[in-house]
Amino acid sequence: MASTETRPVITVLTAPDEERPPGLDPLFERAEVRFAWDADTLRQTLPGTRIMMVTDFRTDALREAWPSAESLEWIHATSAGVDALMFPELVNSGVTVTNAQGIFDRSIAEYVLCTILMFAKDFPHSIRLQMAHQWQHRDTERAQGSRVLVVGAGSIGRQIGRLVTAVGMEAHGVARRARSDDPDFEAVHDNAAIPEQLGLADYVVIAAPLTPATEKLFDAKAFQAMKPTARLINIGRGPIVDTQALVEALQSGEIAGAGLDVFEEEPLPSDHPLWAMENVTMTAHMAGDFIGWKKALTEQFFDNLDNWVAGRDFFNVVDKASGYVPNR
Repeated sequence: MASTETRPVITVLTAPDEERPPGLDPLFERAEVRFAWDADTLRQTLPGTRIMMVTDFRTDALREAWPSAESLEWIHATSAGVDALMFPELVNSGVTVTNAQGIFDRSIAEYVLCTILMFAKDFPHSIRLQMAHQWQHRDTERAQGSRVLVVGAGSIGRQIGRLVTAVGMEAHGVARRARSDDPDFEAVHDNAAIPEQLGLADYVVIAAPLTPATEKLFDAKAFQAMKPTARLINIGRGPIVDTQALVEALQSGEIAGAGLDVFEEEPLPSDHPLWAMENVTMTAHMAGDFIGWKKALTEQFFDNLDNWVAGRDFFNVVDKASGYVPNR
């Protein structure tokens, strides 16, 4: 809905230790801009606020300060995941939620392709040998012909499908509805087919959002369904995986390895057994973070702000009932 005011109130909610998003200077000419970083400061800034830009994807501050949001119309999350915002009061309200779909897709897909190739070419072992000054010839796998199952066939999943297909792998997806004519996958299977498809995949990539339906989707039964030669790659959300079940599956040889960018507990404790596993690669929730990503997020917010001012439809509107942006 277009604003008739010349300077609407916009609150930017960041993490407590986070710098303000870059590229915001033009916003001060268009709006009254307020900043908050926790529930207390948000309670002070929310009255009169019509728009929020939320950069902290883990925040509980809005839920705690929700009674103060009497004028709120639109929330833009500068993240793909919006699970922290999907509390009942917001879900049941008339507030529109949009997210950052599209910004991280290609970068995350490159990360997944890199992880697959590292496993196939045994680069983690090569790096350990290099650090030990050891020369050891050995044979490695070919990625070509491997079957990749992408659980979550949304915009990120599609980019993953395109990249792995481009290097000769066979991409299959999982979504709420099956379809056989998808341009980015050999086939897209419905959720009921996950156990069968897990047993066929050489690489299983989690690219799904965190929702009540996906929380701990990968438990002991899921790992039992996978090939003992298969690797799991998680660039979705940490709580989709039962970490203890994953550790046990890796220790027992139930699956061959894991490439992890997200975890149930972040930061991962320094004494966690995953750190010492030679069949695991780990990064610090950074799969999509390319140089310049923060400014790109601000620019995307401005694009949707232009839509709000002009009374045009938003892009990247989250279906609050499901917790993600539906496939177009």
